[in-house]
Amino acid sequence: MNKSIVAIIFTALVFSGCANEFNRVYKTNDNAFKYEYAKECFARGKYVRASTLLQDVVLSMKGTDNAQESLFMLAMSEYCSKEYDGASAAFKRYFSSYPKGEYAEMAQFYVGQSLYMSTPEPRLDQSQTVSAISAFQEYLDLFPDARYKAIAQSRLFELQDKLVKKELYSAQLYYNLGQYFGNCTYGGNNYEACIITAQNALKDYPYTSLREQFAVLIMRSKFELAEQSVEEKKLDRYQDAEDECYGFINEYPDSKEKDTAEQFIKKCKQITKN
Repeated sequence: MNKSIVAIIFTALVFSGCANEFNRVYKTNDNAFKYEYAKECFARGKYVRASTLLQDVVLSMKGTDNAQESLFMLAMSEYCSKEYDGASAAFKRYFSSYPKGEYAEMAQFYVGQSLYMSTPEPRLDQSQTVSAISAFQEYLDLFPDARYKAIAQSRLFELQDKLVKKELYSAQLYYNLGQYFGNCTYGGNNYEACIITAQNALKDYPYTSLREQFAVLIMRSKFELAEQSVEEKKLDRYQDAEDECYGFINEYPDSKEKDTAEQFIKKCKQITKN
């Protein structure tokens, strides 16, 4: 028989034997034995199996010497098997039950880390990102000299950048929609919405590395807003756009958008001088 076929059959038999063994352990009423088997699964990187068994026995361990270890191991098994929502809940449960426990600091850190691992890309809803920021901040507040302080701080900056990018994408979307009014249910204007979104982002995140991109959107939106304004609002809006362009050049004298700002100023002056 071909050696590769023999190897495949042997592997299949081994896995079949392992599955049968796991099923026997899972069905047993001997929680102590089940717990020891779960620990072995965890040590061997079989996190899904470890999690399955630990979920079944963790309550029976409460009040025993294994109570803390079993709950923390369950949380780590969930985390290592990429079940981040379950992991976050389990780590919270551990810290709530054992705030002075052996694994308390790690548990609090991994609440944030679990949430961090499940945060979406910036264009999507960032509720999970806000929760992760809150968790890491709480970790740093509770443990000022924390073992994972540097990592937590790095995660905070990274997560805040996601929130900033979310605002940038929103502002850019409003700008791109331009004169389309189908989304302006209450009579607003997309350029005004872009300006407000960008200005609020700069207030909330004054040190962001994306400041210039927000400033460009504000400058362009103010000019476009002036261009499409009704006659009684044109003069004020062109003056506002002109001031914005001068402010942009002063703050970003080497910007690639400097020529655009100068062209806008020239057009604004033609209107404001008449």
